[in-house]
Amino acid sequence: MRQSLYALCVLCCISYWSAAQKTLKSEFIYEEAPFKNCHASTVEETPDGIVAAWFGGTHEKHPDVEIYFSKRHPSGWSTPVSVANGIQHDKKRYPCWNPVLFQVPNGPLLLFYKVGPDPRNWWGELIESTDGGKTWSLPRRLPEDILGPVKNKPVMLSDGRLLCPSSKEVEINGQDHWQVFVEETSDLGKTWKISEALNDGVKTNAIQPSILTYPDGRLQMLCRSKENRLMSFWSNDQGKSWDTIEITNIPNPNSGTDAVSLADGRQVLVYNPTERYKGKWGGPRSPLDVAISSDGKNWKQLVRLESEEGEFSYPAVIQAKDGTIHITYTHKRTHVKYVQLALP
Repeated sequence: MRQSLYALCVLCCISYWSAAQKTLKSEFIYEEAPFKNCHASTVEETPDGIVAAWFGGTHEKHPDVEIYFSKRHPSGWSTPVSVANGIQHDKKRYPCWNPVLFQVPNGPLLLFYKVGPDPRNWWGELIESTDGGKTWSLPRRLPEDILGPVKNKPVMLSDGRLLCPSSKEVEINGQDHWQVFVEETSDLGKTWKISEALNDGVKTNAIQPSILTYPDGRLQMLCRSKENRLMSFWSNDQGKSWDTIEITNIPNPNSGTDAVSLADGRQVLVYNPTERYKGKWGGPRSPLDVAISSDGKNWKQLVRLESEEGEFSYPAVIQAKDGTIHITYTHKRTHVKYVQLALP
């Protein structure tokens, strides 16, 4: 019995030491903020450093929800500031949703976000900054039916096309269904193309894709679903067409995920490795894990970010120029947490 307990303690110590070795930083972006509730963060690297954004307000769907932005300095994160809101005029405003940051190579920092009463009736807007987020342009409403990247970052291909992973919650025969689309722009959001729906939203529901790239030229999208598993699409022609949707073996409790392609060809996924409660809409959004894969099909846990009870959800992930991984996520709906990881 003592030997078993000793062995268990050793394993726990090894696991803790391993996680600690991978984690370079783990901190809240802010301790106090002018909002009670927050969600749906996004993270990006600019020439001046790491920046993040998220939506915050009284609660999700409240008209006072705005997009907040912060930059990481050597001394810590800057005080969050509002950079976008849904004010229409002095008598009407709508909540903001799901910001997505994207640093254009040798160009501006783009911030896509949504405005509207709910995900079935929102629309896409875009602002940009030429000074790393110190100042921003006036908002530009995207064309009808174009949302921009709905939760996770776009990918710029070698031909200059910016592929934006998008999705819509649509009504089919009186019921709400989820469908994935791919939007693309070659002029940073001035003109757009949009694909047909990639799934029917009846047999399979999928939203909030992440786009992954592979050394052989293939692309993959991993998506949130209602079916207790992540969904996957593959493209062999740089996103011009996509294969039929596949159900993966990766658990998903009807919660957002994010994934990124590494410089060495591997892939990193941040997700809740759980299933939704039977008969209920949502599921447990804890624990929160980081996994790694070389083929997009077989994933191995890299580190566990959170394991206590509560909501740890909607991650965003990038790889910085120095090779480290940067992650932000919702921490119990009151804070945004930031983690920097070293790769094995």
